[in-house]
Amino acid sequence: MEVRARAPGKIILAGEHAVVHGSAAVAAAIDLYTTSSLRLLPAGEDSGAGAVELDLRDSGLTFSWPCSRVRAALGEAGGKAGAPTPCSPDELAAIAKLLEGQEIPEAKIWLSAGLSAFLFLYTSTLGCRPGKVVVTSDLPIGAGLGSSAAFCVSMSGALLTAAGAVGVAGGSSAEEWELFGKDDLELVNQWAFQGEKIIHGKPSGIDNSVSTFGSMIKFKKGELTNLKSRNPVKMLITDTRVGRNTKALLAGVSERASRHPDAMASVFNAVNSISEELSSVVELAAEDEIAITSREDKLAELMGMNQGLLQCMGVSHSSIETVLRTTLKYSLVSKLTGAGGGGCVLTLIPTLLAHTVLEKVATELESHGFRCFKVEVGGRGLQVYRA
Repeated sequence: MEVRARAPGKIILAGEHAVVHGSAAVAAAIDLYTTSSLRLLPAGEDSGAGAVELDLRDSGLTFSWPCSRVRAALGEAGGKAGAPTPCSPDELAAIAKLLEGQEIPEAKIWLSAGLSAFLFLYTSTLGCRPGKVVVTSDLPIGAGLGSSAAFCVSMSGALLTAAGAVGVAGGSSAEEWELFGKDDLELVNQWAFQGEKIIHGKPSGIDNSVSTFGSMIKFKKGELTNLKSRNPVKMLITDTRVGRNTKALLAGVSERASRHPDAMASVFNAVNSISEELSSVVELAAEDEIAITSREDKLAELMGMNQGLLQCMGVSHSSIETVLRTTLKYSLVSKLTGAGGGGCVLTLIPTLLAHTVLEKVATELESHGFRCFKVEVGGRGLQVYRA
């Protein structure tokens, strides 16, 4: 049996950092995907034969665990693909022992958390059945585009499909990407969130929700509201390739709020207003060129204001400022997305912008050592391919 599932990355259109302090944030799926391909293998005459294998194709790394060793470490408790239960400290300790002896490059020691999430999701849904998973991705890792969530969502989608716990929403045509039903997406999202908790500790749930359901969402004080974008929104994403410490950036904003409580409260309130207005703008239906341009002008203004407030919070960076200056030369508006301090920057691409101008912008940005992606915002979430 072979199953392929793909899940999109995400961007934050408005509200990052302020969302931690009670403001609304708007997040959206992008058409850059992580794909998990699962092939279950026969166990052979010996029920302990075979292995669980993970091939991280983009990194050129493969990891393998004999089923007998997995069974000895985790027992037969797995293979129940209903509603998930969190990974217990005992399970996490057993998984950590399974990682011992794996040749993880020192420069990629962060992979340990992802491998732990994989082993938890695999054994919890399929038990110790032998199988091979191949993962490929369009998303840069650690750049604020939801790469870990897309990994957990695509993995959960493939595993739960193989376990027979979820299926596509309907239709019998093979050889194409298909969508899951709402209830099945809810189950996948719950499992993916457990994986995200292993990787990040206390994630908000925004990333995995956007990756699972797609489109756009407004997030405020734990409540998710689905948004429907009436017209396509396109962005140029610039990966500055500058790493950042998300925890330190979050702490820095909180410390600034402690030093200047009234001023920062005003900043957070302003961000909330921007997120709320942006939520309304993206749902506007624009039927003609004038309406489309008006809608995009409003989005650009809101993004620009949000970026100014993020600078007030102290989370910009010289690399981000370079992107802002470069795109401004072409009358384009940009803002950071995610934690800031490096990472990625969004630039709104107007519908009427000439392709040659966009090429010039991307070329100039790449001359600084950055990497650019043109994406469509607010597309589909998790999909499965039945070969």
